[in-house]
Amino acid sequence: MNYTREEAGILVQALPYIQAYSGKIVVIKYGGNAMLDEDLKRGVARDVVLMHCVGMRPILVHGGGPEISSLMKKMGKEPEFVNGLRVTDQETMEIVEMVLAGKTNKGIVSLINGAGAKAIGLSGKDANLIAAEKAEGEVDLGFVGRVTAINPDILIDLLHHGYIPVISSVAIGPNGESLNVNADHIAGEIAAKVGAEKLIMMTDVPGIYGAIGDQSTFISELNVADADKMIRGGKISSGMIPKVEACVTALRGGVPRTHIVDGTKPHSLLMEIFTDTGIGTMIVRESKD
Repeated sequence: MNYTREEAGILVQALPYIQAYSGKIVVIKYGGNAMLDEDLKRGVARDVVLMHCVGMRPILVHGGGPEISSLMKKMGKEPEFVNGLRVTDQETMEIVEMVLAGKTNKGIVSLINGAGAKAIGLSGKDANLIAAEKAEGEVDLGFVGRVTAINPDILIDLLHHGYIPVISSVAIGPNGESLNVNADHIAGEIAAKVGAEKLIMMTDVPGIYGAIGDQSTFISELNVADADKMIRGGKISSGMIPKVEACVTALRGGVPRTHIVDGTKPHSLLMEIFTDTGIGTMIVRESKD
């Protein structure tokens, strides 16, 4: 095979990033519509394995909302949401746990293992990884929780022994009950607790826009103060809010950089980490200028 100069240039451009992030923890949130395409899922698994093989220590946190809704409808239950959160009665919680901690989690683990690494699937109930309490609000959402504590010990042990943790967003409540927690929020909390170098949120849009839906207003870098203003001003809304909140949580917990990237684009993880320009929106504590 004859390699072009452009291909060689890509490898050379990646070298300083490989050196900089070798041995560092990177938390990746993977979910939503970015998980629906089988070819994309295999591609993400290979990208994670490549990161692992060049010395990085990835942790993957995943959701699975579309798959939960699909199974609910097959079982005769109509999904219901309030402010973007799924109303979760006891039967729905059983479906959530079945999908997230079972089918979805083990499917991702199998893809990573098949790509040549060693992945282990976990839910928040394993080793008390994610403790939560019932989320309180104007509307009773049932078994929907918010994170109260992260126990990173099992994650650090797995990383030390060369495994890639794959974490579903099912947490354990005060009385041992399962709680459905937003996977974005879990990713931000875990990134802060394990001392990650990066948090990467994979979604199905290129990043954050100054005006919702207007591609000409794409923002490549945003600081925490401006992100807070955009949320309060309604410029960041709907499902993007928990993603930005997760980035802010990670940054305030000591993570240097966070990113929101389009997970429906092939190899978006590698483009964000190993190129000079990246492809998404980077959120930082404070802007340089």
